Amino acid sequence: MGFVVVISLPLLLLCIILGLGFYLYTRSKARQVNNPQIYGAPAPPPCAAFPPPPPPHTKPGNLASV
Repeated sequence: MGFVVVISLPLLLLCIILGLGFYLYTRSKARQVNNPQIYGAPAPPPCAAFPPPPPPHTKPGNLASV
């Protein structure tokens, strides 16, 4: 009976340590890959064409007489 405890206890601890290690490793990798942009407007697609900017506002009339 002691032989079973001596063999299975280290194996059990090894499995727990490996499971915890893989869990932490994959969680950190998933956070690096899936880092969404939460705040602000979403970025436009790379092939989107931007409209030209509106013309600047000017005062009507002749400014040379000022």
